Formats: sequence, structure tokens, C-alpha cells
Amino acid sequence: MERVSVGRISLMGARPDGCLLCFAVLALSSSVLLSASPLRGVSPQDEMYLAGPVIGCRDGSRTFTKDRLNDGFCDCPDGTDEPGTSACPESKFYCRNLGAKPEFVFSSRVNDYICDCCDGSDEYHSGVHCPNTCRKDQNVSEESTDDSTSETNNLDDTNEEDRKIRVDREDLIQKLRGLKVVLVIQVLSAMLIIVLCLYHRRSRFRRRRYHLKW
Repeated sequence: MERVSVGRISLMGARPDGCLLCFAVLALSSSVLLSASPLRGVSPQDEMYLAGPVIGCRDGSRTFTKDRLNDGFCDCPDGTDEPGTSACPESKFYCRNLGAKPEFVFSSRVNDYICDCCDGSDEYHSGVHCPNTCRKDQNVSEESTDDSTSETNNLDDTNEEDRKIRVDREDLIQKLRGLKVVLVIQVLSAMLIIVLCLYHRRSRFRRRRYHLKW
């Protein structure tokens, strides 16, 4: 009887630790996925190229899955998989610069505490506050034009506002897609935790019956 009680205590003590470890892994994976947007730093021309579940490196060296896009690890030698992070030295970050001219900056400048994009999008994780100077640059150029082009500038402003609304809509769609991926992973992780807990409980029950027989 003493052997039974000892086995019972050890098994009961082991069950919460296994479940707590699974929940910790789930929380960690969710926080990592929420920290980066899959299409951050991607130009509109490249969004379709990076939309598939399996993506090829542009240099043809290998392929990678969608979940490895902007995950902070360099899978492609040419940096195809990391347009929004500084993980790949050959990668380039796309600045939308709404209100000014879009441009690319080297990935080494992403989150380096220096505002390189006029919209400040390259410092999304460094904690540095980058004021949006794109509109300011546009206003300066408008003041320097002749009065004869004022109607054209007003039309351009309207087009820029429409473009801003469209870009904001696209960003919202991208964020919703990222949250959808996180939700699916959380559901699968929760199902795995339940299966592991049930398996552990079943094993504990079998061991208890084995000790009772002896």
C-alpha cells in the first residue's frame, strides 16, 4: 500500500506541470506571432508574390512557408523572406511614405533607432517616435508652386486622401489575416494541450491500476 500511495503522489504532482508547460508554450508562440506583421515592408507589387502558402526565394535557392515570412530568421540568402526585419543583410524594407515618394531602405536600417522613412514605418519596434514628415514635405513643395497650378494640387490632395484610405484598408486586411493565422494556431495548440492532458490522465489511470494489481 505504501508503494501505491507514493506512485499516486508522484503522478498527481506531475500532471499540472505538463499542462502548465503546454500553456506557456502557447502563450509564447502567440506573443511572437503578434509582434510582427507578415507583409510589413512589402511593396504592393510584391504582395501577390508573397501571398501563397509556399514561397520561393527570388534567387531560386530554396522555398519557405508563409509562416516564415518576417519571422526574424533569414531563410533566403537574398532576403526574400525578411522584407520587414533586419534579419537578412540583402533584404530591403519598403517605405510607403504616403504623401511623398515611396522608397526602399536597406534592412540593416530597420529598428536601428534612426528614422529613415519619412512616415517612420522602419522604426515600428525600436520604441523611437518618428514624426510623419511626408505631409510636411508635400506642403512645402505645394507652397513653392505657381498659383496657376493650385487646382491641380487640390486634385492631387484628393487623390492622396483616396490613396490613404485605400492603404489603410489594405493594412487592416493584412492585420486581420495575421490575426486569423494566430487564431488558427491557438485553436490547434489548445486541441493539442487537451489531447496531451487526456493522454496523461489515461496513463496515470493505467499506472494506478497496475500498482493496485501488485
